[in-house]
Amino acid sequence: MSALNDTALSYAVFLLSRIPGQEDVYLWIAILFCFIYVISIVGNSVILFIIKTDPSLHEPMYIFLSMLAFTDVGFLITTMPTILGVYLFNSREIGLDACFAQLSFIAALQCTESAVLLLMAIDRFIAICNPLRYASILTLPRISKMGLVSVLKSVVLVFPFPFLLKPYRYCRANVLSHSFCLNMEVMKMACSDITVNNIYGLFIRISTMGLDLLLIFFSYVMILKTVLSIASRVECLRALSTCVSHLCAVLLFYTPEFSLSLIHRLAHDTSPLLRILLSYVSLLVPPLLNPIVYSVKSTRLRVRIIKVFLGGRGTQG
Repeated sequence: MSALNDTALSYAVFLLSRIPGQEDVYLWIAILFCFIYVISIVGNSVILFIIKTDPSLHEPMYIFLSMLAFTDVGFLITTMPTILGVYLFNSREIGLDACFAQLSFIAALQCTESAVLLLMAIDRFIAICNPLRYASILTLPRISKMGLVSVLKSVVLVFPFPFLLKPYRYCRANVLSHSFCLNMEVMKMACSDITVNNIYGLFIRISTMGLDLLLIFFSYVMILKTVLSIASRVECLRALSTCVSHLCAVLLFYTPEFSLSLIHRLAHDTSPLLRILLSYVSLLVPPLLNPIVYSVKSTRLRVRIIKVFLGGRGTQG
């Protein structure tokens, strides 16, 4: 038996972890996560319910917002079982197949959310730069096709992940740094050459999030060019104000994502705690804050939310 060593073992499960060094406040962290999940699910569900039931909100901007909310709910459903399981019940074990499924869903949802943010940027670009053709360009059938293509593209690109990871033997320490599975961390635990996985993962990042962010940037360059040509300062500010919510959503999604990606690939000596916290932020903060940002900035949406909760007494925006 002494001949067995770490490199001869292949684990059937991974062990999930809580935030290190915070043992004294795990109960409060668990309460915080429960609060985040409840607020996020309620907030996104309210957005979806109001947009679905109010015909006056069946417009491109709100349909794209419902796509964003639906994607955020997907993040919550995908990560909630393991995060709350670890913090509330210390349930740390996760099988390889379950781990591969979770990391695939997370990656697909990240690609989908990036694509939806691009569609929302295109919506703002057309609304501001070509308002007379806005309704004829962004018809409901065309919006449906754009959303379907975004989802299918994400699924197709992420589909190989579990099949690339499955053949590997995981003979290194089987303790993950997070309370959920991420492709980048799981593949580093294989005792085989992971060059193909690294290249494919980088390709997906560049071809989805990288390209989407570049196109979003280009859209706002064109929007600024159009807005600055408007003679009236009031109309200029009004046009820009319609983009504030989307810009907040873009910053909430891309800032932690790209920070985390850069840290993993370039800053190897960075504190592990920073990487772990950024991972939680990238998955849980956008679903929490997106409904709040859009509800605050959109008067029409805010009025309808108030009507739902106050039984029609809140009629002023």
